[in-house]
Amino acid sequence: MKREFSNPIALQRADPWIYKHTDGYYYFTASVPAYDCIELRRARTIQELGSAEPVVIWRKHDKGRMSGHIWAPEIHYIDGKWYIYFAAGGSDEYETEWEIRMYVLENDAANPLEPTWAEKGQLRTHWESFALDATTFEHGGARYLVWAQQGPAMQGTNLYIAEMSNPWTIKEKQVLLSKAEYAWETVGHNVNEGPAVLKRNGKVFISYSASATDSNYCLGLLTALDTSDLLDPQSWTKSPEPVFRSSEVTGQYGPGHNSFTVSEDGAADILVYHARSYKEIVGEPLYDPNRHTRTQELYWNEDGTPNFGIPK
Repeated sequence: MKREFSNPIALQRADPWIYKHTDGYYYFTASVPAYDCIELRRARTIQELGSAEPVVIWRKHDKGRMSGHIWAPEIHYIDGKWYIYFAAGGSDEYETEWEIRMYVLENDAANPLEPTWAEKGQLRTHWESFALDATTFEHGGARYLVWAQQGPAMQGTNLYIAEMSNPWTIKEKQVLLSKAEYAWETVGHNVNEGPAVLKRNGKVFISYSASATDSNYCLGLLTALDTSDLLDPQSWTKSPEPVFRSSEVTGQYGPGHNSFTVSEDGAADILVYHARSYKEIVGEPLYDPNRHTRTQELYWNEDGTPNFGIPK
C-alpha cells in the first residue's frame, strides 16, 4: 500500500514533531516563525493536521530565561503525563536570545491541549553552554535523553546521550555520541543537532541534522544494535554520507530536523521533516520563515536500515 501525502502538511512550521497517541489522535508541534510561543494541534490523520486549529499552550517570558528563540518543541507521553521539551534563549543575567538552553513543561491532563502546563525548569547537563533539541526514548527498561550541545572549548554543537532519573533530569554519565567531522556536517557551521530516535529491526537509529539551516542542511544517521550499551560511544556507527539532502529534481532544499511517526493503520513508518521550496535565501536562514512541514513514507533496505529517499 502506497501512502502519499499532499505536501506541505503545514506552512511555516519548522522542526516538526508529530506523535501518534493511544487515543487515536496525532499531536503536532513545531517552531513558529516568531519563535515566541509553543503551539499544539491534533487530528485523526496526518494530512488533517494542516487544517487543525492550533492552540497556544505556552508563551515566552517577557524577560530573563525562556524569553526568546523558542525552538523545536517536542511532545512526549511518559508514565501517564505529557511532557514538552524545547529550547529557549535568555538568562538570569542577560536578556539575550542566544543564551540557548533546554527546558521542560509537564501536563497531567488527558488532553494536552488543555492549558494546564507547568514549567519544570531547565533540563541541566554537566556544563552550561548552548544546548538544544532534547529528545527522549525508552529502551531496555531505561529512559534516555539525546540532545545537541556545544562542548567545552569546542565550536558548534555535538550530540550527547545520558540516562534519565526522571523526565526532566539526567543521571551522572553524559556521553559524546557524535560531532561534526565530515565536510557535509560543517558547511556554514559545525552542526550536529535535531536528533530523532527510531527502533526497528534489532537496531536503534538516531537521525540528526547537520550544517547551516540553508540548502546545505541535511540528515545524518547513527546506528547501534539494540542489545548494545547505548552509553558506550563504540556501540554507535555514523553513516559517512548524508541519508537525506536537498534535491534539485524535486525542488526541495534544506530538508532536516526530522521526527518519525507511524501511518494511520500503524503498518508504515512516516518521515516528518521541514524543507524550503527555493534554494537562495536573503539574510540569515534562521529568520526565513518558509521552512514547511512535510511528510513521506520511510522505506527499509534489505539490511534493516532505513531508506530515506529524496524529499518529495
